[in-house]
Amino acid sequence: MLRFNITIFLCAFMLVTLSGQGSKYNGDPDASFAIARELAFNQERNEARDTLLFILTKFPNYHDIREFLGATYSWDGLYADARKAFSFIIKKTAERKDTWKAWINNELWAGQSLNALDLANRALLHFPHDADLLYQKANAQIHGDKPAEAFATLQLIRDRDPSNVKAINFENFLNDKLSFNRVGFSTSHEFYSKIFNPMHYYAFKYGRQTKFGSAIARVNIHRRFESTGTQFEVDLYPRIIKGLYAYVNLGTSGSFLFPDFRYSAELFTSLPHSLEASLGFRALKYSTGTTVIYTGSVGWYTGNSYLYFRPYIIPNDSGFSKSGSINFRKYRSDAYNYSSISIGVGFSPLTDRFDYTGLENSIINLKSQSFSVGHYFTTSGNKLAWGINAGISRQEISFNPGHFNLIYSLSISWDLKFK
Repeated sequence: MLRFNITIFLCAFMLVTLSGQGSKYNGDPDASFAIARELAFNQERNEARDTLLFILTKFPNYHDIREFLGATYSWDGLYADARKAFSFIIKKTAERKDTWKAWINNELWAGQSLNALDLANRALLHFPHDADLLYQKANAQIHGDKPAEAFATLQLIRDRDPSNVKAINFENFLNDKLSFNRVGFSTSHEFYSKIFNPMHYYAFKYGRQTKFGSAIARVNIHRRFESTGTQFEVDLYPRIIKGLYAYVNLGTSGSFLFPDFRYSAELFTSLPHSLEASLGFRALKYSTGTTVIYTGSVGWYTGNSYLYFRPYIIPNDSGFSKSGSINFRKYRSDAYNYSSISIGVGFSPLTDRFDYTGLENSIINLKSQSFSVGHYFTTSGNKLAWGINAGISRQEISFNPGHFNLIYSLSISWDLKFK
């Protein structure tokens, strides 16, 4: 292998030296092309391009060489140079599908979706109904924020080849992108080691994605302490600028099982090195007063994993109550397919396990530890999203400090996305 690399280097050196002396190329273009390809694939792009350009001084219409030259420019982000190479070839002969494909990719990588779409349409005049070019056209339409048009283009592929895997996968992606509405149902159940009967929680929601962000309306129904209560909530996730969005929540209830009124706000921002941070508050208003909870988060994306920490700080008569959780997610195909682990210490202020009336200060100081695992996945081309979560908590009993309950929990969720 070492001897082979030295041979490549010497050949390239001789070619470049002759070029620098103004000599004409007199070698075997196919052999030199093979050497240039080896150089390019071994990250010796400049040396490869010198060799390719030298060959073209004698064989300017050796289009395979010029096409590969253009590809090396694209790989290195030299999109204008690549554009010139591909344009030269197409002006000579438009019947080169691979050149069209390489040129379209170059424009997509350069962020020029309109150019890519124009090239795809031009290429299709020479290669009507070609699946590869139609796929690239759909890709250009997606980059140009035209998902409905991209869907129609993919249908042209499916009409001729119903089993085309790339088109099917792309259609599933588009169906997901065009499904702006979502309805869902979740149910959670907690079982106590002593004293309390099982507690049951149900939620129904409707959400819609808009150009300003997403909005979710939710109805929560709880069955606890031999009573049933209902709460109405709205969650908003407005986009402010790129890398900055907010969370706003409003909720109300007439049941003692919930706060009379709740409101929340939090600001999220992207940071360098794949970090994300947020800062905000939650407020729970009862007949006896309002509990304000300050919170935030620090998260880190690494590969297909996301690790984040969320603390809660609650001012009270004796100072501050502090709690927090560490959460880890391992993503698979997208944001709806992942597994999770969560570890928490301290009382979770947003839990609805208690009758808070007159006990807010004592409850928020309760000791607690928790652990849970979850698995979330989609079916039916991402139209259906499912989730299951199981956990165990060790929770101090509010009316018997120093004594603890073990709480076993199981949650199941289901969402349907539609246009």
